[in-house]
Amino acid sequence: MLTTHYVPGAPVWLDLGAPDTGAAAAFYGGVFGWEFQSAGPDAGGYGMLQLDGSTVAGLGPLMEEGASPAWTVYFQTADAEATARAVERAGGAVRTEPMDVFTAGRLAQFTDPTGADFAIWQPGDTRGVDVVNVPNTLCWSELHTTDAQAAVDFYRQVFGWEAERTPMAEVDYTVVSPPGGGRDAAHGGIMQFPPQVEVGELRSKWYPYFEVEDCDVAVSAAVHHGGTALTATDDAPGLGRMSMVLDPFGAQFALITSEAG
Repeated sequence: MLTTHYVPGAPVWLDLGAPDTGAAAAFYGGVFGWEFQSAGPDAGGYGMLQLDGSTVAGLGPLMEEGASPAWTVYFQTADAEATARAVERAGGAVRTEPMDVFTAGRLAQFTDPTGADFAIWQPGDTRGVDVVNVPNTLCWSELHTTDAQAAVDFYRQVFGWEAERTPMAEVDYTVVSPPGGGRDAAHGGIMQFPPQVEVGELRSKWYPYFEVEDCDVAVSAAVHHGGTALTATDDAPGLGRMSMVLDPFGAQFALITSEAG
């Protein structure tokens, strides 16, 4: 279960790169009730998405040439430089070397061997997002990948994640947890693209899941504000009611109303 008692290897931050931050803030405000708070004149247009005054994510303009709108998940590290070198040794690529973000912390950005982008955060003044696992906040992160076993091996080498394969109809799924955390501390999953999907047309990606009080209502709100429902809202036994959604700019995320208990 994702919490704000952040430990190395756990998701600690997420942000959205968008071509129009004002329009993106309006869309997510309409879906989740988030409000955008600028990080200041020196932040290059970056700011915080907040729910009732608590930061739930970041939002900024696209900074890399040729970048597509997307959510990025950040995993905590105690040493950004050491993690960057571990990524290289495990066969990943360093897209952005570790760098200071004022006094907030240090970040670096990578691509795993299957092609999925992700990032790390070494906390300074900012430990991470303020709240998770309640309605309209992050509750899970999921990697859809062309090679699940290669991905599991990579992230185990870099972060020491524990991995447990979980039976799921027609899907190869692995639940991942921070080292020593066990299944109760699980923060995400790694899913192989189904065999009927033409892998050559797809790219491995991490997606955030946002908890919502009513998945059907949230999907309707997303569509009303210009988003697209990629999957029909459906019940997953033991998990909850969920749907994959595309925002108006092409960034994908998931909505879930988790089962109680």
